[in-house]
Amino acid sequence: MNERMARNVVLMSAIENADQERRILSDEDRMYASRSANELAQWELADKAPERRGADAHAELFLAKRAEQVLKKVADRHPAFARFNALPGGWRLLGIGLPLAALVIGFAADRIADPHRVDLLSPPLLFILGWNLLVYLGLLLWPLAGRRQTASRGWLSRYSTGRLAAPRKLPQPLATALGRFGDEWIRLSMPLNAARFKRIMHLAAACLAAGAILSLYARGLTSEYRAGWESTFLDASQVHAILSYLFAPATMLLGIQGFTLADVSALQTPQYASAAGGARWVHLYAATLLLFVVLPRLLLALIAGWKAGSLAKRFPIDLGQPYFRRLTAHLGRSEASILRIFPYSFTVDETRDRNLAAIAQMLIGEQSRVMLRPSTPYGELPQDIAADKDIALTAALFNMNATPEKENHGAFLAELARSRPHASAPFFALIDESAYMERIGGQAGGEQRLRERAALWMQFCEMHKVQAIVVNLLNPQSRADDIERGLATLARAQ
Repeated sequence: MNERMARNVVLMSAIENADQERRILSDEDRMYASRSANELAQWELADKAPERRGADAHAELFLAKRAEQVLKKVADRHPAFARFNALPGGWRLLGIGLPLAALVIGFAADRIADPHRVDLLSPPLLFILGWNLLVYLGLLLWPLAGRRQTASRGWLSRYSTGRLAAPRKLPQPLATALGRFGDEWIRLSMPLNAARFKRIMHLAAACLAAGAILSLYARGLTSEYRAGWESTFLDASQVHAILSYLFAPATMLLGIQGFTLADVSALQTPQYASAAGGARWVHLYAATLLLFVVLPRLLLALIAGWKAGSLAKRFPIDLGQPYFRRLTAHLGRSEASILRIFPYSFTVDETRDRNLAAIAQMLIGEQSRVMLRPSTPYGELPQDIAADKDIALTAALFNMNATPEKENHGAFLAELARSRPHASAPFFALIDESAYMERIGGQAGGEQRLRERAALWMQFCEMHKVQAIVVNLLNPQSRADDIERGLATLARAQ
């Protein structure tokens, strides 16, 4: 996906993750956005070549369309957010303004001295050449330093996120989301912003030198140049040596007439400045600036621009994160994604049954639904495991109140794993802590006992090579982080 699509997707992620209480977007809003985005993505993919209709392309397009739906809904309800989201980046303005300003400065730089004289030791021109040589040296040595770029919180925020202009009067979840988005987007867009900044700086440096060249020739059209030099610490032989090294590329590559020690000596001190060779020194300086500054900087600007364009067209974003995997799981299916649950010696009441649907949404997505199989009595094995069709995930459900036993709970897990229709079908265990938390209540050391019991179940499931996720069926959000980590582990295992 391109930069704009990626920005919308990251912003959507920040909003939905911050809006846990559904104050900004209801479940109905999210489900509608998913359905609409899936339909729009399928219609758009239908017009593309078969090789461009893969799962990755579908997932990216779905996320981009869904982000458009979500952000439009938020913008309709909060005009201040609409203004924030519509803020254009400042890169275009900076990319035009800075090189233009450099061109003007370069044109005016050499006019600080005598406008009728070509100074062989012109400080502005020598500074331009010296500075660029230092930059080239820095570019060669920088990779050896091994330093990493860090995100700036100042001007970089302005150009990459518009965060400094973010509105203040927003609901707390939305304000929190914008803050998180700013931090995340600065991190993600750092390579792109660095490439853009390099392109602008290289182009500005080329324009600075080009401005100095234009100034030399523009003055030559209306004024008669008199070439000369003066120095307190350098004599004619030293100046001749410096200028010989400096102008060697121009004389060798472009065939511009050179000079001798006698020529340099004859031009020393202002009163002996001569108009006879003024044009030669203009050509030498202009050619040197062209070869040392303008052409190399334009080449570096092209390289940085190509890199920035590639990153902007194919913005790197990790769609393997649990949030994105939940949204894109089982795209293209007309039916809802099904989480099948086999409780073991566990009677699921109405409240816990309802909250299983919330956990299914965390694991699979908004269109998920739960297939709760009858509870398997203690000591028995599950029945008709392979009979169900179109199952997205299968989970064993245990009560943390119980102590895991190899001959019972272990056999139950082994039978579920053995009887799956496909060995690669995702299978894991849910360990509900809600009843155990009610039993230990506010007892002294209760939190420690809870951690120890959870660790016992995790080790037991790991011994049976089954991924375990601790949940709370009375308060699903309290274990949202565990569900996220468990989902990430499941994704890596597939």
